[in-house]
Amino acid sequence: MSHLLRTSRLFAWLFLTGLSVTVIVTSGLYLYLRPGLPPVEQLLDIKLQTPLRVYSKDSRLIAEFGEKRRAPITIEQIPTIQLQAFLAAEDARFYEHFGVDIKGLARAAIELVSTGSIQSGGSTITMQVAKNYFLSRDRTFIRKFNEILLALQIERELDKNRILELYLNKIYLGNRAYGIAAAAQVYYNKPVAELSLAQMAMLAGLPKAPSAFNPLANPDRALIRRNWILGRMRDLDFITGDAYDLAVTAPLTAGYNATDVEVDADYVAEMARSAIVQRFGDGAYTDGYTVTLTVDSLKQQTATDALREGLEAYDRRHGFRGPIGQIDQETLEETTPSDLVLNYPKVASLTPALVTGIKDETLSVRVHARGVGDAVMPFDTMTWARRYKTEDLRGPEPEKPSDVLAVGDVVYVHINEKAPGGEGKETLPTVALAQVPRAEGALISLDADTGAIQALAGGYSFRQSKYNRAVQAKRQPGSTFKPFLYLNALENGMTPATIYNDAPIVFDDSELETAWRPQNSSGQFYGPTRLREALYRSRNIVSIRLLRDVGIQKTLDYLKQLKIPVDNMPDNLSLSLGSGQLTPMELARGLAVIANGGYDVQPYLIERIEDVNGDTVYQAPETILCDQNCDELAASATPNSEGAAAGTSEAELESVPSASESAPEVRVMRRLADERSVYILHSMMRDVIRLGTGRRALALGRTDIAGKTGTTNEQKDTWFAGFNHEVATTTWVGFDQPAPLGRREFGASTALPIWIDYMEVALKGTPPATMPRPNGIVNIRINPETGKRARPGEDGVFEVFKEEDAPAPLTAEDEDERNGNGSGDGLSRQIF
Repeated sequence: MSHLLRTSRLFAWLFLTGLSVTVIVTSGLYLYLRPGLPPVEQLLDIKLQTPLRVYSKDSRLIAEFGEKRRAPITIEQIPTIQLQAFLAAEDARFYEHFGVDIKGLARAAIELVSTGSIQSGGSTITMQVAKNYFLSRDRTFIRKFNEILLALQIERELDKNRILELYLNKIYLGNRAYGIAAAAQVYYNKPVAELSLAQMAMLAGLPKAPSAFNPLANPDRALIRRNWILGRMRDLDFITGDAYDLAVTAPLTAGYNATDVEVDADYVAEMARSAIVQRFGDGAYTDGYTVTLTVDSLKQQTATDALREGLEAYDRRHGFRGPIGQIDQETLEETTPSDLVLNYPKVASLTPALVTGIKDETLSVRVHARGVGDAVMPFDTMTWARRYKTEDLRGPEPEKPSDVLAVGDVVYVHINEKAPGGEGKETLPTVALAQVPRAEGALISLDADTGAIQALAGGYSFRQSKYNRAVQAKRQPGSTFKPFLYLNALENGMTPATIYNDAPIVFDDSELETAWRPQNSSGQFYGPTRLREALYRSRNIVSIRLLRDVGIQKTLDYLKQLKIPVDNMPDNLSLSLGSGQLTPMELARGLAVIANGGYDVQPYLIERIEDVNGDTVYQAPETILCDQNCDELAASATPNSEGAAAGTSEAELESVPSASESAPEVRVMRRLADERSVYILHSMMRDVIRLGTGRRALALGRTDIAGKTGTTNEQKDTWFAGFNHEVATTTWVGFDQPAPLGRREFGASTALPIWIDYMEVALKGTPPATMPRPNGIVNIRINPETGKRARPGEDGVFEVFKEEDAPAPLTAEDEDERNGNGSGDGLSRQIF
């Protein structure tokens, strides 16, 4: 008995000693680690790594930037059954324990002793929150002890629902999806509230091992894990037996669903991304900013499509350059067509396709298109494919499919609808032969009053070339420059009735090897011409004479007044023909100044920025067009609220105040040009559409549009710049490395069709918008041959003038000159 007593005392002392040592070690660890633990309050301030999202003005997703997909969600937005699925999988006693589950830790300790390695951590959801938000993922005892201490603190300071919400927003669930809302989108393309029970259980099975139990990578293991969780939910009375039976028989429906971009606007998205990163640094990708742009989704998509279609149309006019690849017969026999076309990327809306068969007798080609499969290419989609030789020379028109393609060719195609089938006949998609255009282009559309960018396309395909031609390409504007020259002339006393002689002119220049003999694009000369007609017919000789009279330096100074960059403008008479250089955006901005009646314009893209909590951190200022007391208005507004400096650079376009700066509430836009001169120019530029080089735009059936075509020497740059009083849109087409587009290519044939396709949609349903007639304007009937007042009963045309510049009433001297008795000095001054 004494031996048993002594043994019992020994074990008692050993137990007490072990317990004391454990308490001392634990207390020591606590005292050692406690000062280094972060305060739990930080959980309330932690920003989940949420991507940057960019939306159109009408809330359509344009782009998402960031490594982690996450969409924070409140616990009230998560169905109870989904919460129970995670509890069944991870921590069934979550609402019962105090942050640490002793049973779970004991189980983990037993596994460690029996196997010699850590099998499971015994972690509760609270412990996982502590680890995910504050600690590393190293599997060490020190980290585990920190995890326990933090879990106890978290439980003391936060309620259970808040802890569970933090957990469900933070956990990694595979495929870059962080948090339950992102996972529901990635795997099922649904919000959490619309998931089925089987889908909820599938998501709940992912935190344990996102790779091993991923339904996309390991569907068999994912199914086993899902059904185990469903069984746990049944055993815990979270679901009924009938619900369990139905859910375990449900098939796997998970798939990979990338974020659905709703607007094809990569160039615009990149401009927005660059601006946000410039202001917020790398936090732009993780802090959950939502950026709303000024672009309208319909207009933006139309701009993208119109530019692509216009470039493809140009390309077809110049012939087929051949297949992008050729597969030999041996490879065709050994490799499936699906694998072969994977080597060729999609470009914009063009899909690579392998020619697998040609039937000249039925005038059709059989192809295998990437992502589509077998398809039919009718010969009538190939008749344009005359062999390309040069921009001005093509081969003969093909008569059968084999004149264009051969088996094994890889080409680009447009995917059409399925061809109608009949009884016993297969139904296949039809495709149309296409090719990636070599020419590039840009389209910019601005709100003429505010400068808001309504649409912008910087090239055929952003993935093919990230060079944004809309804001980066410095090109010669050609005749689209002439409206600024004519506006300056109108401001200096000339009128639409002023006559210049369209006749040969020669300039000797010591810097040139030969004399300069400028010509009109037609190569002809037309004699005395009114300025109105000279503008709408784009007469080069008249523009040169006009610049000579107005003065080169005076014109450059006027361009500065209009805030048009002059750094790349020549100080010689070639300036009148648009030989300087402007980006499409700079030209569009100058055009908007004309469109709105002469006020300054500062293009901008970002309308609003919100943080992850939905609070607005930046709002674009209101634009005010100012005629009088502008200094007082600007002084009362926030500093730096006036228009941009001369020119609008890419950096200025992307510039937005940082979160610490206060955005100006108003932007004061001063008048830059006399409204009467602008009004007269509007009427002259409407004649470009009605009577001149822009007649194709009559197809829009509108009376309020005006514009100007532009084509540079050798057709290297082609333009159309057009507007009504509310919208100004500019299009450009050319090669990135300037080269001739072809003898028959002009602004009216390349750029104008793109402009028409866009403006047809942009102006649809809008009432006519013309500039109101200002005071001090008169209409007078003139003789179109002399530009003077028409005599009563004489054929004449009405012209618009400023009151002080109107032709003087007829005198007896005018009558003598009309009868051939005068000197004619007034006209002769303009002829030589």
